Amino acid sequence: MTDRLIIIGCYTPDSSGGGHGTGIAVYRQDPATGALAAAGEPVATPGPSFLAWHPTGRYLYAVVERTDGAVRGYAVDGAGLAPLGAEQPTGGSDPCHLSVDPTGRFLVTANYTSGSVSVHPIGPDGSLGDRTDLVRHAGSGPNTDRQEGPHAHQARFDPAGRYLLVNDLGTDTVTTYLLRDGRLVQQRAAQLPPGTGPRHLAFGGDDRLYLAAELGSTVTPATYQPQTGALSFGSPVPASGHDGVNYPSEIATSPDGRFGYVANRGANTVAVFGLAGEAVQLLAEVPADGDWPRHLVLSGDHLYVANQKSDTVTIFSRDTDTGALRQTGSVPVPSPACVLPTLG
Repeated sequence: MTDRLIIIGCYTPDSSGGGHGTGIAVYRQDPATGALAAAGEPVATPGPSFLAWHPTGRYLYAVVERTDGAVRGYAVDGAGLAPLGAEQPTGGSDPCHLSVDPTGRFLVTANYTSGSVSVHPIGPDGSLGDRTDLVRHAGSGPNTDRQEGPHAHQARFDPAGRYLLVNDLGTDTVTTYLLRDGRLVQQRAAQLPPGTGPRHLAFGGDDRLYLAAELGSTVTPATYQPQTGALSFGSPVPASGHDGVNYPSEIATSPDGRFGYVANRGANTVAVFGLAGEAVQLLAEVPADGDWPRHLVLSGDHLYVANQKSDTVTIFSRDTDTGALRQTGSVPVPSPACVLPTLG
């Protein structure tokens, strides 16, 4: 793809999350200013609350977040998206995250409400085949409103592409899997303190990562063993310096691993952290300029924040030396849930 694109998945009226978006919106990014310009009409699809690229950059995948969860694939041609066959059921409820394995042969999806993880094969043309595996988690946590059962919230591969890590908000665990011939083989499960509610994690190098906890409103560093997939958690720090109820959503790390960025729902801020191994320091916290920042992403020298309830995506420029953010703009987007830049 020659265009620098930003793809935005939006909640729709027919999704579990509600919302009033159409589906998937495509924008062209000005790499110098970070400004976004709409590229054609949105692609209608129900509840594409999370998106993922195929490693070739030629195919895009989206969850269908509803009770009868599904995934869909799209071929990318310039700024256009063309559906790749029929949607495939995940076998779970309310899929909320997905990843393509580094070989480009399988799509892995986390199903939130049912607490399960599904696998679909990817054909040579990018289309999705019948599900090859469905792993159901078990357990609960002390938060009776949110942890009455398992709730898989993220399924992502480590930087080497060897292991799959699955965060379960309901059971306070991060489970490590190997993906073998389309089936998930559990290797180990790392336990977090009760009530943590792990949501998303981001790597700060091959051997360290940082986890955003939705229920605990914390960021926890961890040492990661890339040869075994083992995790050792350090001490958590608050995700926000603001008082009141707060639910961290997405976490991203800078390419050099020196800074972390966390979207805070409730405080409605983006927190900037200095990262040095297990040392995590809150450096600054800036307004998200919107309500309920559900997702954020780095693209070049800019950071984009999806404000779900205020129908905006906020644009920040990022100082690569200090990690500091400066708001440079905002674009109206109905019920944005996920922001995904072009690969590369």
